[in-house]
Amino acid sequence: MTSNTPEHTPELLWEPSSERVRDSRMERFREWLRSERDLDLPDYRALWRWSVTDLEGFWGELADFFDVDFHDPPERVLTEEVMPGAEWFPGATLNYAEHALRDGAGRADEDQAVIFAREDGLREELTFGQLRARVAATRAGLAELGVQRGDRVVALAPNSPETLIAFLATASLGAVWSSCSPDFGLRAVAERFVQIEPKVLIAVGGYVYGGRSFDIRSTVDDLAEQLPGLSATVLIDYLDTGASLDRAVDWGTLLERHRDAELVFDAVPFDHPLWVLYSSGTTGLPKGIVHGHGGMTLEHLKAIGLHADLGPGDRFFWFTTTGWMMWNFLVGGLLAGATIVLFDGSPAYPSLTTLWELNERHRVDYFGTSAPFIQSCLKKELRPGSDYDLSALRTIGSTGAPLSTDGFRWIADAVGPDVQIASVSGGTDLCTAFVGAAPDVPVWLGELSCPMLGASVAAYDENGNELHGEVGELVITKPMPTMPVFFWNDPDGARLRDAYFDTFPGVWRHGDWVKITERGTLVIYGRSDSTLNRGGIRMGTAEFYRVVEGFESVVDSLVVDTSGAGESEGELLCFLVLAEGASLDELQPELKAALRAELSPRHVPNRFIQVSEVPHTLNGKKLEVPVKKILAGAAPDQAVSRDALSNPDALTPFVQLGGGSKE
Repeated sequence: MTSNTPEHTPELLWEPSSERVRDSRMERFREWLRSERDLDLPDYRALWRWSVTDLEGFWGELADFFDVDFHDPPERVLTEEVMPGAEWFPGATLNYAEHALRDGAGRADEDQAVIFAREDGLREELTFGQLRARVAATRAGLAELGVQRGDRVVALAPNSPETLIAFLATASLGAVWSSCSPDFGLRAVAERFVQIEPKVLIAVGGYVYGGRSFDIRSTVDDLAEQLPGLSATVLIDYLDTGASLDRAVDWGTLLERHRDAELVFDAVPFDHPLWVLYSSGTTGLPKGIVHGHGGMTLEHLKAIGLHADLGPGDRFFWFTTTGWMMWNFLVGGLLAGATIVLFDGSPAYPSLTTLWELNERHRVDYFGTSAPFIQSCLKKELRPGSDYDLSALRTIGSTGAPLSTDGFRWIADAVGPDVQIASVSGGTDLCTAFVGAAPDVPVWLGELSCPMLGASVAAYDENGNELHGEVGELVITKPMPTMPVFFWNDPDGARLRDAYFDTFPGVWRHGDWVKITERGTLVIYGRSDSTLNRGGIRMGTAEFYRVVEGFESVVDSLVVDTSGAGESEGELLCFLVLAEGASLDELQPELKAALRAELSPRHVPNRFIQVSEVPHTLNGKKLEVPVKKILAGAAPDQAVSRDALSNPDALTPFVQLGGGSKE
């Protein structure tokens, strides 16, 4: 795949001051390496090269720098540089929860650990002392219910202190955690939790979203009936309505019974399962992706402590639900000693200013969100930098989709030129970002600033040759401790190998199109399995969306290339969700002109088609590949699992266009 635009130097949007670089934790790490290990790595590029050249040296020194507490020391850092199957820190034991809750600078009992806000006005703050006490009580309660090392504890619960406490208590026991957001449908939750056969289900009786309250006790009851081996259900009266369920243990009563419990942590092997995350499940059962205690501890210390530059006294917020890996990432802020800010509710209720008000109220240092949220703020012409006191805000993180150049410009203009833009990309597969930003690296318009430390990122052509300045498959050429320990119910590792290593043996293929520039920055062009192919030229969908969704009249869009999907020659189709009052006939000439001028004539679709909704997964991803299959005549239930979608009825017009039945 070749780039459709010539290499040029884009606009420099942000550059760290010498003071900011000097005061960053990244610089402290370099200084520590210089003084303690006699390693002179003067800038980020030099540090990154060393981190991917000497894997044992980098990850070992990182563990020492952050004072990782190994109960049993490792025999070495890495047995062999192989993928899959790399063995990290053999012989070492530790506990993730212990690192999140351990004493230290900024973690005294009276220091702030958690700030919580719910859309209906409920507020709560927890000190580290209060958090430790509640985790200790919950740990004892789970043990009373029979939870032991290796057992699974699952939660149908929102982004709230109770969920955080339950997770840390589970991890402290060496049990395995998994969670879904309470707005997930019964089948979607069951498809995930049934696979891992949990011992205990923790659930809320209801939740709030968009100004409404939802009672989900019947879902909880039905879910419990479907979980083999379940010994107990613990119900949280989250809405304070006196909610209860027959045969369910009351959360408040359980914690009160163990209020004076001692906080203890079970040391487990480095690769002992910490949690199970899930693939989107759009075309079958979601894959259970297992990460380990050690890999997540090291990775999140690095990503949050160095790249996000967060530590004691800093406030870290990312808008997320418990069904998205960014919740697990946000919780990792505790590892670095930061105060984490939890929000539960709609980011647009009662208006799109809700999260900006939260940032002002709680003096947030790092605000993480999604590219679609930024695009929505842009279209509403919000100017939060002028309307709110965001003087504490240092960085805005964006993920979930490539951030458009308009999104970059809007942040710089409407939020503030001194705010770093951290457009990052990674995935549930690694539960982190492996390309993104660093406090000592400039931000260029439309580009991700750098590969992250320890991530040996490259672009490959179809023959496995490395590309420079051209678009190719995003790959990771060397192992990372955060790669999955295994997939659930995959005893011989076949599903894991097929997922990442089938194209380039021994090299992780991530499934994105990327270009790595001469500056070492990166541009992601969308998923490689949804590539557009026009006249033999491959094009990513992300650049298409950047142009189309830059129009104020376009609320959402989906582009699909039907060539190769059926027997016909195929078309490039662009489906549009338009703002109220917008006319497709009037908009089409402008869209065609913009795509031709900003991208190429090949990017101009054969047809624009207006729809009421674009189908999305529960985590907000557009359904490009399943829609392509449906347009080729595939039965919708063969192309996609409806329960993996946030809006399954949105499939109907695509089914009709493909000539199939919506049944």
